[in-house]
Amino acid sequence: MKKIHTLLLLTGIIWALAQNALAQQLRLVPIPTRVSVEEDSAKKSDIIDGQWVAIGIKKPNAIQYDYNNLFNGKPSYRFSLEEEDNTLADYGGKGTKGRAELSYAYATHDDFKNLPERTYHDDLIMKGVYLHGKGMVPQGSSDSYTFSFYLPADFPSNTNTIFAQWHGMPDRTVVTPLGGKATKLSVDDFVELCKRMTFKNDKGYDKIKSVNKDRSITYKVADKPNGWRVEQGGYPPLAFGFSDGYFYIKANSESSWMTDNSDRTNANVERTPIMQPIKSTYKASTIAYKLPFEDFPKGQWITFNVNVTWATYGREAQTIIKPGKLDIQMAYTDNGKAVKKHIVDNQQILVGRNDDNGYYFKFGIYRLGSSTVPVSYNLAGFSQRIK
Repeated sequence: MKKIHTLLLLTGIIWALAQNALAQQLRLVPIPTRVSVEEDSAKKSDIIDGQWVAIGIKKPNAIQYDYNNLFNGKPSYRFSLEEEDNTLADYGGKGTKGRAELSYAYATHDDFKNLPERTYHDDLIMKGVYLHGKGMVPQGSSDSYTFSFYLPADFPSNTNTIFAQWHGMPDRTVVTPLGGKATKLSVDDFVELCKRMTFKNDKGYDKIKSVNKDRSITYKVADKPNGWRVEQGGYPPLAFGFSDGYFYIKANSESSWMTDNSDRTNANVERTPIMQPIKSTYKASTIAYKLPFEDFPKGQWITFNVNVTWATYGREAQTIIKPGKLDIQMAYTDNGKAVKKHIVDNQQILVGRNDDNGYYFKFGIYRLGSSTVPVSYNLAGFSQRIK
């Protein structure tokens, strides 16, 4: 009888644990839609809370509403990547990266309804659909941002992930012909160029015409690049993340008219002192702030207030006309007391890109450097204001 009682008790405990696990799962609601903002417009069903679209790996647990961790009474966004979730090639194809993010910039079908019929078709080729939508801030502007971040207490220290970034919006009509110099094509000329070659990342490949037995025509892409290059973009101009045992804020600048992705000027978080830029001819990379991982507040919401003035560049002259400025405050609680730190105090800094189109904000997980350490954290409370 005692064994039966023990068995019933264990069964009850297992059932209770299972019910609790199920209840937790029900309080995590997957966000299933994904949009390639450069190459597709967002449907109404794709738009999240009136201001976001999701990008990256399409797994149920990658981006979720989290009703277990509310922010100002509303569910926060929970982002997760498992070990096997790196689905993208890193720069140069030498490593891997993984992505599950929300993008503040996107275009909808309505953004094209008063434009010429061919505009959307051309934008697909140029990967510029999002340029007709919302969320973009212009080069040289001064902008304010607020967002909040929750890092679990058990978050691993050996990660390499960006949780918030401002991304450039490269102009793919800027090309470099074989043996030539960078030039900006008209939309018509770029579309015509793409009839005889295709671009993978920043490299051009010829399309080889083939006539089949039934006289139909097909094309295959050459195995080797043809020497042409297209503007692809580079490092994010501003990023918040974790690497080398630190929380960091990094600003990047690119004054070249055509990004050189073979130039790997990128400040090492561990070795580079704060506010001492690493420079090459056209690039600069600055650690604006860093904090040892063990000192970063965990298990609570942290709010960042960011004011940035983007640098102004000289287009084809490839010059920096005016540097930018950066001001960041970090607010949280410590043992019930409000803490507010001015971690970057209105510093002059090189931040931005020599693009006509400007920048847009994303947050979530951008795991890079071939890191496969599982990561999970929450974000909420974003707002943006252009001054």
